[in-house]
Amino acid sequence: MKHFYCMLILFTFSFLSAAEEKKELPPLNPAYQGEHGMVLMNRGSKIYATNFPSYKLPGDIQIVYKIDNPDVAFLNLVRDSELITIKPKAFNLQRLERGEEITVVADVYEGHYKKDGFKVYSERSIVFSDKLYSRKMKDLKPSGQWQEYDSIEINKTERIYVHKITQKPSFNHLIFVDLTSACMQRFKTSKRVPKVSELIYKFVNCGTLKQLYFDADAYQ
Repeated sequence: MKHFYCMLILFTFSFLSAAEEKKELPPLNPAYQGEHGMVLMNRGSKIYATNFPSYKLPGDIQIVYKIDNPDVAFLNLVRDSELITIKPKAFNLQRLERGEEITVVADVYEGHYKKDGFKVYSERSIVFSDKLYSRKMKDLKPSGQWQEYDSIEINKTERIYVHKITQKPSFNHLIFVDLTSACMQRFKTSKRVPKVSELIYKFVNCGTLKQLYFDADAYQ
């Protein structure tokens, strides 16, 4: 009898856990449907994507994702180019905020697709496989000379540091670090929007660095 009750409790717990997993998420907010351009970044054999976050809908979320590496040629393109961006067909950004694995169809550009970029691929399937980071752009701190970064843990020693965009003027910055010592995630700069060289210098004692992306123009 004791064995029967134990089995009954275990079955009930498993049933409740399964029901919780199947609980439906709230519907997507259609205001997040749009053309969400991205920059592709590389470290080793891995490819990452981050969006161009904005202060208003539909792009007011900072996102960093790992994308599937489709082939060597694509990896080499991202690795060897100064800037690779994608112009996807419209999708809802909340799907990435939720951590879904999704496939988007996008044109791939060397350079910025909205500026002087050169189209390398048309309608390429891009698989967003693993969410690494998301941050809603609301209740932002005032702009100042103190800069704050979030840390994305890739493995035991590898990190991607993401600047927490503030109210205007601000900047978007991501840098990869293979740690050999601890990194400061809050530090003071010479001005509210410093040069990228000054930001890189702040991380120079942390380990092996790779500058991933910097943009200030969109946040002035």
